[in-house]
Amino acid sequence: MARVISVESERFPIAGAFTISRGSKTEAEVITVTIRENGHGGRGECVPYKRYGETTDGVQAAIEAMRGRIADGIDRAALIHAMPAGAARNAIDCALWDLEAKLSGAPVAHAIRAVPLRALETAFTLSLGEPEAMAAQARANAARPLLKVKIGGDNDKARIRAVTEAAPGSRIILDANEGWTEHNIVENLAFAAEQGIALIEQPLPAGRDEILREIAHPVPICADESVHEAKNLDALVGLYDAVNIKLDKTGGLTEALVLRDRARELGFDIMVGCMVGTSLAMAPAVLLAQGADFVDLDGPLLLARDRTPGLVYRGSLVSPPDRTLWG
Repeated sequence: MARVISVESERFPIAGAFTISRGSKTEAEVITVTIRENGHGGRGECVPYKRYGETTDGVQAAIEAMRGRIADGIDRAALIHAMPAGAARNAIDCALWDLEAKLSGAPVAHAIRAVPLRALETAFTLSLGEPEAMAAQARANAARPLLKVKIGGDNDKARIRAVTEAAPGSRIILDANEGWTEHNIVENLAFAAEQGIALIEQPLPAGRDEILREIAHPVPICADESVHEAKNLDALVGLYDAVNIKLDKTGGLTEALVLRDRARELGFDIMVGCMVGTSLAMAPAVLLAQGADFVDLDGPLLLARDRTPGLVYRGSLVSPPDRTLWG
């Protein structure tokens, strides 16, 4: 029986607003792919990301263009060559993983040797704002062991100080979203080190980060926008200390596994992150993140409502997905 694909655009409200250096949003726009065969359905979710030139319509069109290939039974290995990395390929790839698991009865976790699965400690993200507002966010979440703090403006030292003072017991990741410059990075890194920051994500714009090779790293620096696939990694050796792997960047779990393993070979620490999406998008990433150095899979915690069934979060611990959700 030929495989049948359905594509749906969905919106999930964010609890409040989510603000980074590039702007704010109040809802997560996601695209869900379902691929059916022999009475079983596999699902995948992606989040089109404007920073990478993606739109909801464009991603949907890219998925629809694969309808014939999917009906003919394209596998994940061929999919990597048939589509570029990005959100559209991610949704299809994850749906194929889920479908394979449903058809075979063998969990994805076994296929990728991620057993025994364990609950993971995820970062919780604080939106960019004025120092006082960010301190209030930090104070409200000071019991969480790991906070990820969005920065990337002219007043970042005050923001960093406000958050560290408001949540003194939390480890803190700073995410500048390409918002620093060659003129302030050395000073900002030194201040972050003084404040005991654990990691700094993508301080400089992708493609304009060569200065990282020449300056001290008193806090480890993680590539995000600068890394999408394994082929990007060699150029990052000496620039970054860690890489943030997101399924919507790699174009699915298949390439994400290759990227993770190659990054380990090259000596990078591993962070597994996410866009703001639902538990369906997080589920494959929870499997990928088993053994990661940093986990940032808090997308559902930022939403006003999630899918049902969803992942189970207890504080900052996220449990592995039930197979009725994915995998």
